[in-house]
Amino acid sequence: MNTLQVGFSRVNITPPLEIDIVGYYHARYASGILDELEINALALAAGEDKVILLSADLCYISKGPQMQICEHLQKVTGLGKDQIFIHTTHTHTSPVANANGRGLSVFSNDDQKVALAREYFQILQRKFADAALLALNDLKPARMGWAVGNAPNIAFVRRFRMKDGSVRTNPGVGNPEILHPIGDVDERVNVLRFDRENAETIVLANFGCHPDVVGGDLISGDWPALYRHRLEKAMDNVKTIFFNGAEGDVNHVNVNAKDGDMNDMFHDFDDVARGYGHARHMGNVIAGAVMQVYDKVNYVDVDKLHSRVKTVTVPANKGNPEDLPLAHKYNDLHKAGKDSEIPFKGMQLTTVLAQSARMVRLENGPESFQMDVTGVVIGDVAIVGIPGEPFNRVGIGLKEAPGWKLVLPCCNVNGDAGYFPMQDSYDEGGYEACSCNYKAGTAEQLVAEGITLLNSLR
Repeated sequence: MNTLQVGFSRVNITPPLEIDIVGYYHARYASGILDELEINALALAAGEDKVILLSADLCYISKGPQMQICEHLQKVTGLGKDQIFIHTTHTHTSPVANANGRGLSVFSNDDQKVALAREYFQILQRKFADAALLALNDLKPARMGWAVGNAPNIAFVRRFRMKDGSVRTNPGVGNPEILHPIGDVDERVNVLRFDRENAETIVLANFGCHPDVVGGDLISGDWPALYRHRLEKAMDNVKTIFFNGAEGDVNHVNVNAKDGDMNDMFHDFDDVARGYGHARHMGNVIAGAVMQVYDKVNYVDVDKLHSRVKTVTVPANKGNPEDLPLAHKYNDLHKAGKDSEIPFKGMQLTTVLAQSARMVRLENGPESFQMDVTGVVIGDVAIVGIPGEPFNRVGIGLKEAPGWKLVLPCCNVNGDAGYFPMQDSYDEGGYEACSCNYKAGTAEQLVAEGITLLNSLR
């Protein structure tokens, strides 16, 4: 028997100009707006059970600020922690979302900019509550269908074995020293379609790739936002919400680009080709993947809705004592704005800075970290939220969980704990493993914890 009800809402969270933009290891401040940022909310109910899923056009929300938002949501909605699913799409052209007003790229003591970011966070907290309440008030009887589309040639492995035996992240388009990519991409687009009585159809799409395509200092939701715009222009009476997947080692850069592949792109400071036009192209392709399967979804009755947040403990990836003096040197030079005195450039410089920051950050502990894995079960379809950026193989491992018609892995859910590289990546090297706060084996642990969590919700 189908008892599903679905509600939807959308609120604007575009920040003021001059706010700090996060996502890189240098300061950027918003000088304009390419497209509006949003929170999209999907409310689900079946019987007495309810869940609210929120997707925000933000790079990340760290654990502390996320807890503040979650606690506020609990007060205004009456829902419990286990019923709240907060996701950020990971766009790198979005503002800091932190109660103390400081983000990764703030290195100055600019009190005005910090105050601006603090003010924005207070507004953001209220906007999350607005989105949740509006979606819950919009609940209507619905039926759900699921399908899997395909989005070819827009996502690529970003880690490569070089001819000298080293491993580099984003070595650049056409780099003759590239030997081969390390890993594969998952071009599947997971689609949930909710047909509601006397209301718009809601589409949930799930695909994994870094939204770091636009670059610069103009506010943009990157390709996840442009996907939403394209699909809703192409289809009548349809609204869509997007949840990014396992994107930790996957981005938009085709190092073997040819013919028109580089249209609307430029070579940025870190060897990465970027461009707003290419973000639009990616949005078009994902919208096309949804439209491939929209009319042919597999409809299923939903008579159960369960959700749970499970706290897991993972070991810290502390640096070797003999490496700490150099780590401190590079970290201090970077904070002083003296990157030119560090003997690396482009993505190699970013990797060294991230590694140095990690070793300094963990020099005096902790020995372990706690983080939340979130599971939502809608009938025989499951969603797993990871609180950071899992590698593609984490997503594949979760999708292969037995007994489910479809599993949707989502990154940056209920906190942002950084990268989750696979165990072999630590030996291979590269930006993600060098910057990771957690020891090798953590990614595999999260796959196992996610599957265990889903089994507990059957």
